[in-house]
Amino acid sequence: MLMEQATTVRKEWSSVCDGVIHEKPIFIKRTRDKMWFSSLDTMSYILAAYNFTAEKFIEDDGSITLSLNEIDLIENGKDEQDARLNLGKAILEYSFDFYNEYELYSRTPNRKNHIPYIFRALIMDDSSMIGESIQCRDGEN
Repeated sequence: MLMEQATTVRKEWSSVCDGVIHEKPIFIKRTRDKMWFSSLDTMSYILAAYNFTAEKFIEDDGSITLSLNEIDLIENGKDEQDARLNLGKAILEYSFDFYNEYELYSRTPNRKNHIPYIFRALIMDDSSMIGESIQCRDGEN
């Protein structure tokens, strides 16, 4: 694999950053550790395959409940748009919590598969945009 040595990257930091932003991502090796360095645009493109999907339920009072499939989050709203916004906020809040406790959450078996969705939400960084991106399908009441 193409690996840049960490000492070289450190010495040529400005040049490396320019290359990553304007040319291509790089792989970095520091002793036994291996890393990937890319722009957020590249990471956003990679994570675009990870879509948020939810089951939509119409409640007896006419409100809408959305149950996220990828992460165990459920939100309700007066209509679908309101429920999407609430779920978008919940996804972003959970993503911040996950990132702040990354060492713990990323090693927990039932949360490890959340990682790409967490980074997708953090890169989007807009609860309205996250809510609008949720693909909903009718659930069974």
